[in-house]
Amino acid sequence: MWRQFLSKLNSINNQNGQFLKLRYAEFLRSMATVYFRTLEYLPPPLDATSEQPALFDGTTRLYMTYTCPFAQRVWITRNYKGLQHKIKLVPLNLQNKPAWYKEKVYPENKVPALEHDGKIIGDSLVLIKYVNGNFEGPSLLPNDPDKRKLYEELLSDMDKFTGMVFTTFKGDSTTGAGAAFDHLEHALTKYDGPFLLGSEFSLADIAYITLVERFQIYLSEAFNYDITAGRPKLAAWIEAVNKIDAYKQTKKTDPNELVALYKKMFTA
Repeated sequence: MWRQFLSKLNSINNQNGQFLKLRYAEFLRSMATVYFRTLEYLPPPLDATSEQPALFDGTTRLYMTYTCPFAQRVWITRNYKGLQHKIKLVPLNLQNKPAWYKEKVYPENKVPALEHDGKIIGDSLVLIKYVNGNFEGPSLLPNDPDKRKLYEELLSDMDKFTGMVFTTFKGDSTTGAGAAFDHLEHALTKYDGPFLLGSEFSLADIAYITLVERFQIYLSEAFNYDITAGRPKLAAWIEAVNKIDAYKQTKKTDPNELVALYKKMFTA
């Protein structure tokens, strides 16, 4: 692809050549920015043997783990807003966490946590809103007050939604999960467009998709249950979200590992 662009750039020899060359150079730079963001280097997780990074030195850091659905929410938000160069990822090994994380960074010893402007902020739902409102890049919340109200309602329903799915995980009936995904299907009928708040991808989608991604895998494997059967809006939503690059870049869940983990958690 790059050779074709460079060949085209070198072939411009008319009287507007210099102007067009500059425009092509600008285009190539923008394409390269997108390309290299997609191929972002992901540092290895830090464990109990890892040295403590510099703290509160003006660097904005997202403490997270690659497979955590809650950390993934903030990671998606960061990527969608194009903040890869502004918010540094600091992945942790949750099975062997470094002592300095609890002692000097986040006493609750959970992920995600954001180090920004000399303070530490936790809770994924708080953080996605914080990152959206305090950093540059496209907004992930609409200005429409009704859509913002729906966003708040969807977040307030989050515990109920996950609780209904977990009742299925702990039992032998899919009734709970069915009710949860029926509720999500109904929410998707409120506005035209594939996303929860209409035609634009938003924080509402980010809040739900990281859990739905995992629930879909486990319900299919452990219960032979297809969450999209009879739910066309939900199927279209999942398909649309999976086309968002910022989300695709964060999909690190190994289905086999997830199923083994959930079986250990819910069937022990």
